[in-house]
Amino acid sequence: MKVVIIRHGEVNFSWNKQSSSNVFDSDCRAYDSASIKEKVYRIPQTDCRRIYISELSRSLDTARILFPDRNYIVSGLINEVPLRSSFDTKKKIPLWFWNLSGRFQWFFNSSRQTEGRHKTRERARQFITTVCNESMDCTVITHGFFMHTLLHEMKKAGFKTNKGSVKYKNGDFIVAERGKETHEYTDIRNKEM
Repeated sequence: MKVVIIRHGEVNFSWNKQSSSNVFDSDCRAYDSASIKEKVYRIPQTDCRRIYISELSRSLDTARILFPDRNYIVSGLINEVPLRSSFDTKKKIPLWFWNLSGRFQWFFNSSRQTEGRHKTRERARQFITTVCNESMDCTVITHGFFMHTLLHEMKKAGFKTNKGSVKYKNGDFIVAERGKETHEYTDIRNKEM
Protein backbone atom coordinates (compact mmCIF):
# COMPACT_ATOMS: atom_id res chain seq x y z
CA MET A 1 0.00 0.00 0.00
CA LYS A 2 1.34 3.41 -0.98
CA VAL A 3 0.41 6.79 0.51
CA VAL A 4 1.64 9.99 -1.15
CA ILE A 5 1.61 12.79 1.42
CA ILE A 6 1.76 16.33 0.04
CA ARG A 7 2.07 19.62 1.90
CA HIS A 8 -0.40 22.18 0.57
CA GLY A 9 0.69 24.91 -1.85
CA GLU A 10 2.18 28.25 -0.82
CA VAL A 11 -0.39 30.46 0.89
CA ASN A 12 -0.97 33.97 -0.44
CA PHE A 13 -0.57 35.69 2.93
CA SER A 14 1.86 38.06 4.64
CA TRP A 15 2.30 37.68 8.37
CA ASN A 16 2.91 40.68 10.63
CA LYS A 17 6.55 40.42 11.65
CA GLN A 18 5.75 41.89 15.07
CA SER A 19 2.36 41.74 16.73
CA SER A 20 0.36 41.75 19.92
CA SER A 21 -1.33 38.52 20.96
CA ASN A 22 -4.66 39.66 19.47
CA VAL A 23 -3.07 40.54 16.12
CA PHE A 24 -1.18 37.23 16.01
CA ASP A 25 -4.39 35.30 16.73
CA SER A 26 -6.15 37.29 14.00
CA ASP A 27 -3.31 36.52 11.56
CA CYS A 28 -3.63 32.79 12.35
CA ARG A 29 -7.34 32.89 11.47
CA ALA A 30 -6.69 34.91 8.31
CA TYR A 31 -3.97 32.48 7.21
CA ASP A 32 -6.40 29.58 7.61
CA SER A 33 -8.85 31.18 5.19
CA ALA A 34 -6.33 32.59 2.68
CA SER A 35 -6.01 31.22 -0.85
CA ILE A 36 -2.84 29.70 -2.27
CA LYS A 37 -0.55 31.06 -4.96
CA GLU A 38 -0.94 29.58 -8.41
CA LYS A 39 2.30 27.65 -8.96
CA VAL A 40 3.47 24.47 -10.61
CA TYR A 41 4.28 21.71 -8.14
CA ARG A 42 6.14 18.52 -9.00
CA ILE A 43 4.60 15.42 -7.50
CA PRO A 44 4.96 11.74 -8.38
CA GLN A 45 2.68 10.31 -11.04
CA THR A 46 -0.07 8.45 -9.26
CA ASP A 47 -3.29 6.80 -10.25
CA CYS A 48 -4.66 6.87 -6.70
CA ARG A 49 -8.42 6.98 -6.74
CA ARG A 50 -8.63 8.24 -3.16
CA ILE A 51 -7.47 11.79 -2.51
CA TYR A 52 -7.79 13.00 1.06
CA ILE A 53 -7.78 16.70 1.88
CA SER A 54 -8.14 18.58 5.14
CA GLU A 55 -11.02 20.89 5.97
CA LEU A 56 -8.85 23.98 5.40
CA SER A 57 -9.21 25.81 2.09
CA ARG A 58 -5.51 25.68 1.21
CA SER A 59 -5.71 21.89 1.05
CA LEU A 60 -8.69 22.00 -1.33
CA ASP A 61 -7.05 24.72 -3.46
CA THR A 62 -3.93 22.55 -3.78
CA ALA A 63 -5.99 19.50 -4.74
CA ARG A 64 -7.74 21.50 -7.46
CA ILE A 65 -4.37 22.47 -8.97
CA LEU A 66 -2.81 19.00 -8.72
CA PHE A 67 -5.85 16.84 -9.39
CA PRO A 68 -8.48 18.87 -11.27
CA ASP A 69 -11.83 17.26 -12.00
CA ARG A 70 -11.39 14.66 -9.28
CA ASN A 71 -13.42 13.90 -6.18
CA TYR A 72 -11.83 14.53 -2.80
CA ILE A 73 -12.47 13.02 0.60
CA VAL A 74 -12.49 15.75 3.25
CA SER A 75 -11.19 14.78 6.69
CA GLY A 76 -10.71 16.96 9.75
CA LEU A 77 -8.30 14.30 11.04
CA ILE A 78 -5.58 15.74 8.77
CA ASN A 79 -6.15 19.44 9.57
CA GLU A 80 -3.17 21.52 10.59
CA VAL A 81 -2.43 21.72 14.31
CA PRO A 82 -4.14 24.96 15.39
CA LEU A 83 -1.91 27.71 16.74
CA ARG A 84 -2.64 30.72 18.92
CA SER A 85 -0.66 33.19 21.00
CA SER A 86 1.06 31.73 24.05
CA PHE A 87 -0.15 34.51 26.36
CA ASP A 88 -2.12 37.77 26.24
CA THR A 89 -0.26 41.01 25.71
CA LYS A 90 -0.67 44.33 23.91
CA LYS A 91 3.09 44.52 23.45
CA LYS A 92 4.38 43.76 19.94
CA ILE A 93 6.41 40.56 19.92
CA PRO A 94 8.31 39.02 16.97
CA LEU A 95 6.52 36.41 14.86
CA TRP A 96 9.23 33.79 15.46
CA PHE A 97 8.55 34.02 19.22
CA TRP A 98 4.80 33.46 18.81
CA ASN A 99 5.41 30.45 16.56
CA LEU A 100 8.06 28.92 18.80
CA SER A 101 6.28 29.47 22.12
CA GLY A 102 2.96 28.21 20.73
CA ARG A 103 4.57 25.01 19.49
CA PHE A 104 6.33 24.52 22.83
CA GLN A 105 2.94 24.78 24.50
CA TRP A 106 1.57 22.24 22.00
CA PHE A 107 4.43 19.85 22.83
CA PHE A 108 3.72 20.09 26.56
CA ASN A 109 -0.07 19.84 26.04
CA SER A 110 -0.78 23.30 27.44
CA SER A 111 -4.45 24.17 27.72
CA ARG A 112 -3.61 27.57 26.21
CA GLN A 113 -3.37 25.89 22.80
CA THR A 114 -6.52 24.51 21.18
CA GLU A 115 -4.87 21.11 20.74
CA GLY A 116 -1.94 19.45 22.46
CA ARG A 117 0.52 16.85 21.21
CA HIS A 118 -1.47 13.91 22.60
CA LYS A 119 -4.62 14.92 20.70
CA THR A 120 -2.64 15.48 17.49
CA ARG A 121 -1.11 12.02 17.77
CA GLU A 122 -4.54 10.49 18.32
CA ARG A 123 -5.92 12.25 15.22
CA ALA A 124 -3.01 10.92 13.18
CA ARG A 125 -3.59 7.38 14.48
CA GLN A 126 -7.29 7.56 13.66
CA PHE A 127 -6.51 8.69 10.12
CA ILE A 128 -3.93 5.94 9.64
CA THR A 129 -6.43 3.36 10.88
CA THR A 130 -8.95 4.61 8.31
CA VAL A 131 -6.42 4.46 5.47
CA CYS A 132 -5.17 1.02 6.49
CA ASN A 133 -8.68 -0.39 6.83
CA GLU A 134 -9.47 0.78 3.29
CA SER A 135 -6.18 -0.75 2.13
CA MET A 136 -5.96 1.32 -1.07
CA ASP A 137 -3.19 3.50 -2.45
CA CYS A 138 -4.06 7.12 -1.76
CA THR A 139 -2.89 10.71 -1.81
CA VAL A 140 -3.12 12.96 1.25
CA ILE A 141 -2.91 16.75 1.03
CA THR A 142 -2.23 18.08 4.49
CA HIS A 143 -0.12 20.61 6.41
CA GLY A 144 3.54 21.06 7.35
CA PHE A 145 3.46 20.85 11.13
CA PHE A 146 0.90 18.03 11.17
CA MET A 147 2.97 16.05 8.64
CA HIS A 148 5.66 15.41 11.25
CA THR A 149 3.21 13.71 13.61
CA LEU A 150 1.48 11.84 10.79
CA LEU A 151 4.75 10.44 9.43
CA HIS A 152 6.00 9.53 12.90
CA GLU A 153 2.82 7.55 13.56
CA MET A 154 2.94 5.96 10.09
CA LYS A 155 6.45 4.68 10.76
CA LYS A 156 5.24 3.16 14.03
CA ALA A 157 2.48 1.48 12.00
CA GLY A 158 5.02 -0.19 9.70
CA PHE A 159 5.24 2.32 6.85
CA LYS A 160 8.59 3.09 5.28
CA THR A 161 9.25 6.49 3.70
CA ASN A 162 11.35 7.46 0.71
CA LYS A 163 12.95 10.42 2.50
CA GLY A 164 12.99 12.33 5.74
CA SER A 165 12.96 16.03 6.40
CA VAL A 166 13.04 18.48 9.25
CA LYS A 167 10.88 20.92 7.31
CA TYR A 168 8.52 20.28 4.42
CA LYS A 169 8.22 23.14 1.96
CA ASN A 170 4.92 24.01 0.33
CA GLY A 171 4.23 21.51 -2.43
CA ASP A 172 6.78 18.99 -1.07
CA PHE A 173 5.76 15.36 -0.91
CA ILE A 174 6.86 12.16 0.72
CA VAL A 175 5.89 8.60 -0.21
CA ALA A 176 5.07 6.13 2.57
CA GLU A 177 4.66 2.43 1.77
CA ARG A 178 3.65 -0.57 3.77
CA GLY A 179 3.87 -4.17 2.61
CA LYS A 180 1.31 -6.89 3.11
CA GLU A 181 3.47 -8.60 5.69
CA THR A 182 3.02 -5.73 8.18
CA HIS A 183 0.54 -6.34 10.99
CA GLU A 184 -2.68 -4.40 11.11
CA TYR A 185 -2.20 -0.91 12.54
CA THR A 186 -4.97 -1.34 15.08
CA ASP A 187 -3.11 -4.33 16.56
CA ILE A 188 0.16 -2.34 16.80
CA ARG A 189 -1.63 0.58 18.42
CA ASN A 190 -3.34 -1.61 20.99
CA LYS A 191 -0.01 -3.19 22.00
CA GLU A 192 1.45 0.26 22.63
CA MET A 193 -1.23 1.40 25.01
